[in-house]
Amino acid sequence: MENEIKFEEHFINRSNWIRASVLGANDGILSVASIAVGVAAANATKETLILATLAGLVAGVFAMAAGEYVSVSSQADIEEADLAREAKELEEMPELEMRELAKIYQKRGLTEALSLEVAQQLHDHNALEAHARDELGINEIMQARPFEAAFASGASFIVG
Repeated sequence: MENEIKFEEHFINRSNWIRASVLGANDGILSVASIAVGVAAANATKETLILATLAGLVAGVFAMAAGEYVSVSSQADIEEADLAREAKELEEMPELEMRELAKIYQKRGLTEALSLEVAQQLHDHNALEAHARDELGINEIMQARPFEAAFASGASFIVG
């Protein structure tokens, strides 16, 4: 089909795991190298140096993965709580919430009439999704993914 619309590929949808990977690799390089230098400076045997470095590597992998998981899980918990609160507000005062969404669109440059029309159509389609994206800044691309971040951080620690 010649007229089929093809969407551009962007990198922002990878930003969460790339951030975790860079942090993990950087920490892997610095932590494990620091342990090796410190143990070597103590005139340790070759076997002790290797054992200490491997122990630092294993401990670092678990520490980075666990730390990233807890951090991103906290973010996911906050997102979940905000979505629950927004869902309650939409249930209790849908008209006010729709007007709030319209105000957001007006600040982005739409006229009052168009912003109200857009807000109404989005409310009719999926009000919570519209508020999550446009009021709270939560979307599928930037959504917190704890396991993804933990794996990226731990794996890149080893590579680093």
